[in-house]
Amino acid sequence: MTSEPGLDTASDLAVALDMLLTDGALGMVRRLRPDGAALRLAAQLGRRPGLVGLHLAALGAELAKITAGRSTLAPGRKDRRFADPAWTENPLLKRIVQGYLAAGQTATSLIEGADLSWRDDERLRFLLANLIAAAAPSNNPVLNPAAAKALIDTGGLSAIRGLRAMLTDLAQPPRVPAMVEPGAFAVGTDLAVTAGAVVHRTDMFELIQYAPATEEVYAYPVLMVPPMINKYYITDLAPGRSMTQYLVSQGHQVFAISWRNPDARHRNWGLDSYGAAVLAALEAALTIGQADRASICALCSGGIVSSMLAAQLTDTGRADRLASLCLGVTVLDQARAGPAGALIDETTAAAAVAASAARGYLDGRSLAEVFAWLRPDDLIWNYWVNNYLQGRPPPPFDILYWNADTTRLPAALHRDFIRLAMDNALTKPDAATMLGSPVDLSKVTTDSYVIAGIADHLCPWQSCYRTTALLGGPVTFVLSTSGHIASMVNPPGNQKATFQVGAENPADPSGWLAAAQTVSGSWWPHYSDWLAARSGGHRGKPAAPGGPGFDVLADAPGTYVHDR
Repeated sequence: MTSEPGLDTASDLAVALDMLLTDGALGMVRRLRPDGAALRLAAQLGRRPGLVGLHLAALGAELAKITAGRSTLAPGRKDRRFADPAWTENPLLKRIVQGYLAAGQTATSLIEGADLSWRDDERLRFLLANLIAAAAPSNNPVLNPAAAKALIDTGGLSAIRGLRAMLTDLAQPPRVPAMVEPGAFAVGTDLAVTAGAVVHRTDMFELIQYAPATEEVYAYPVLMVPPMINKYYITDLAPGRSMTQYLVSQGHQVFAISWRNPDARHRNWGLDSYGAAVLAALEAALTIGQADRASICALCSGGIVSSMLAAQLTDTGRADRLASLCLGVTVLDQARAGPAGALIDETTAAAAVAASAARGYLDGRSLAEVFAWLRPDDLIWNYWVNNYLQGRPPPPFDILYWNADTTRLPAALHRDFIRLAMDNALTKPDAATMLGSPVDLSKVTTDSYVIAGIADHLCPWQSCYRTTALLGGPVTFVLSTSGHIASMVNPPGNQKATFQVGAENPADPSGWLAAAQTVSGSWWPHYSDWLAARSGGHRGKPAAPGGPGFDVLADAPGTYVHDR
């Protein structure tokens, strides 16, 4: 399997849930248009002619060095855009790259020196980052040496293929270069193939029970709760890369929720609806597993709902139903930081809610567009060059296939998530409710396992870490290598993989990082062992899936996963 393109590198851009969901409803184009912040930048620079003159003089001097061949400017060693030797060996191309780098550095320095307000500074940095990414010489079909080579090697066919691919991508959302071909994989054939059966179905979800792989299993089952904005099989990718398969191989009884892909008919499904669904799935797993306790392992937005449900169980005297709680790449504290806080306000949030309410849902393809523009070099222009300039199909990659297999978000849940994030309600006792109970995470004393990715651009690890201060029980915090998705798809055997774990959880994330121990390998075995210690010991494996009142309805991966 190839390394994960565009999803395993660090990024300075972190985005909160409210920014993601508002841009998904209103579109990314609005982010890329200059607004009042640009006018205020011009005004600030007008008051600082010395600053402007200094930077322009420095740029002029650097351009003179570039022209004379004396400049030392060079792209970073990890900058894949200019990996072709022609960018450094061809005198003209080398100077063009150096001029591009010099101009980008100057523009960035001008914003840094303009003494803008925090909000304007973040808005303009976001805009500038995208403009600089778009202006890269590597995106130019006339300049890119790889495009020229492909044109010659194919006798011009690469240009025809590239144009056809571009027209296909622009014909429908998300209108960005395809990161994987639609037929690269088949769910149930290549992906989501761990043996199991659908043992319960409602209008909202299917519950999958996985077949045991050992003669004895742990007494307490574990329920996997996926994000509501993606298909469930991120935990059951290709064999050897499936977290579900791994946990089953270690003797765990695993159940998984597969969400229905909602449409306008389901516009009123909100936080309470999904909380009730997780509760129903949990009760079904307990009944089928003949257990009085079960664990929950929830990812991203699924973790938000699951943590609120844990508070509801505590409030209603049923906290003992949870054996443990695992939250993967989940942000509960949506404190304003970075571009998210600068780009979102009440007016924007209200407009986003109105947009999804009018349709009845938020289209998952719009979310895919937002994801892509948050990482333009990796997720837009990388594929621009490959697909359009070189006329090549994108390489098959299971994670990107899953990422492109989008789902919709009901209007009510979209509204509830935005409101939850705008109010940062989960950090305030009783500011939010779940199924009629006030949510106070400090009263959740269940043992918890919180996993984050050090290079996560969507859920920054520092934000995930703040969960350790919100929950009232013992919390094991684990920091994995890679980004938002790759940190979760972390099978044993990867020689480059490491994770960090600490004995204590100080208030400052940097203090935790300084004291944490680095462990080689995947965190999956660490979680499996942690989970095993909280799973009630061993018992004989179940003779068959399901049980009284829970008939087998279909083989895994079920039917809802195929909804489009």
